[in-house]
Amino acid sequence: MADPFAQVLPQVFHFSHLQGTQFVLLLGIIMFFGALGGRIFQKLKIPQVVGYIVIGILIGSSGFQILQIETIIALNPVNTIALSLIGFLIGAELKIDVIKKYGKQFVGILIGESVTPFFVVGFFVTLVAYIFMKDFKTAISFGLILGAICSATAPAATTDVLKEFRTRGPLTTTTLGIVAMDDAVALILYAIASTVVSPLLGGQGQSFGMQMLNIAKDIFGSIIAGSIFGALVTFVVKNLMKDEGRVLSFGLGGLFLSTGVCTILGLDNILAAMSLGFFMVNFAPAKTRPIFSLVEKFTPPVYVLFFVLVGAKLNIWVVTPVLGILAIVYVAGRTLGKSIGARLGAKITKAPQTVHDFLPWCLLSQAGVAIGLSIAASNDFENSIGPSIILIITATTFIVQLIGPICVKHGVTKAGEVGLAITEDDILKSSKVKNVTWGSEKICCADSHAIVTETEKICHILKNFETHHNQSFAVASNETGKLSGIITLEHLKETLMIGEFADTLLAVDIMDKPICTCSPEDSLPDVYKKFSDADTESMPIVDNDGKPLGIMEKFAADHYLHTRILEINRKLENMA
Repeated sequence: MADPFAQVLPQVFHFSHLQGTQFVLLLGIIMFFGALGGRIFQKLKIPQVVGYIVIGILIGSSGFQILQIETIIALNPVNTIALSLIGFLIGAELKIDVIKKYGKQFVGILIGESVTPFFVVGFFVTLVAYIFMKDFKTAISFGLILGAICSATAPAATTDVLKEFRTRGPLTTTTLGIVAMDDAVALILYAIASTVVSPLLGGQGQSFGMQMLNIAKDIFGSIIAGSIFGALVTFVVKNLMKDEGRVLSFGLGGLFLSTGVCTILGLDNILAAMSLGFFMVNFAPAKTRPIFSLVEKFTPPVYVLFFVLVGAKLNIWVVTPVLGILAIVYVAGRTLGKSIGARLGAKITKAPQTVHDFLPWCLLSQAGVAIGLSIAASNDFENSIGPSIILIITATTFIVQLIGPICVKHGVTKAGEVGLAITEDDILKSSKVKNVTWGSEKICCADSHAIVTETEKICHILKNFETHHNQSFAVASNETGKLSGIITLEHLKETLMIGEFADTLLAVDIMDKPICTCSPEDSLPDVYKKFSDADTESMPIVDNDGKPLGIMEKFAADHYLHTRILEINRKLENMA
């Protein structure tokens, strides 16, 4: 089927090559509309990565073809950079203490979720292919090759969702570990499958031993290369770099240098970048660690470019009915196999219940390695099943790249891990005055214990002070109900010194005019600035009409932040 959208736009809007200002224009189109699409989908409660991919589909090979295939190929370095960044940040999550804690669990689940879909997809694809093709050798070849490819999981789409929703916990840790390692298993399975398939289809191909030797070289060579560059970056950042800008520049330079060298040597870029990140987070001095947060700040625009280009590559109009059926069987078999294998591995290794129940939701995305292996299959079996393998993987990548991130969000949400990867600073920035509580009590409400009238007797205020946490009081006018003053702890101390007069004094007698006020919608960073600027530790909270809604006290804000962090840590401890 021809693309019905291809001729909608005039020829001038079809960019078939990169030239001068066209490159800048294309980057602008990709980033602007990609970011817009991500934001729209985010508003719809759908992971933003889906929005990036949809925009790519619309402007790429399946849509209006603004980005034509030659241009997409020319922008491949963006993919390489993005995957390197992803590998580097995944490596930063693989701390030695985490591996010691979850190592057995990782291995058990990894074998289960990689090998089980190999057999499930292999069986069902072989069965369906034989029904349509009536050729057992071709059918089993399809089954073995697609079974091997299906083991790989795309780390990019998965980690982007985890970052977007600030997840933390056993499920997040296990997911990051699995998606970082199952590509290696897919390579090994493909080597085995292609060795078996080659003679079935009349080809020679490489021997199994030679393929395994190449894989070992790829895996261990990548790890060694990444570790060497990790040591180099660590040494220079530790001894020579102090400025954040230079640290970021050199860190990215070291990462991209590692990627470039691995590309020339034919090694795995992602694995090398992951090894670099692993080395730095575990063996570099603590003062070099800020490089990870700096790199993370650099990644959003690169991710937009990467996922838009992923969508742009997909061509959904070239899939025949038979290949479409095989693609559906592949997706269904892969989903079933990943689910059974992950749950079985989790059960055997006695992983937390959340990992057992929800890990399958986090392993559905497919992209980089799967597409790479499909290209390898097209080269190895170019005169038989190769072209069909590419079409099937392209079609299924289109499907799972759209539903995969949504499933990841569902899994981590059900596991209760959304929003746990936050610091006190994150809570501070996201909180407003109206959010602050002391225990179960909101400090901002119309009936707050911290609100008194001008004619309130001081003895009553002192009793209130003894039974509640607040140390200051907002004074409301008896006539208008608006804020008229503030009574602080210092005022109360002075009142206690005069003893018997406390029974006769009223709030209006000891109150002062407030130095500053805040509203329920003020952010906590703004409130802390007001505390600092006014050199005070308390201020009344007022509504738009100037009526008091309580007292904001610095110690109460501090208590709220510390309590939130403790709650998160307790929740994480209970999950383990």
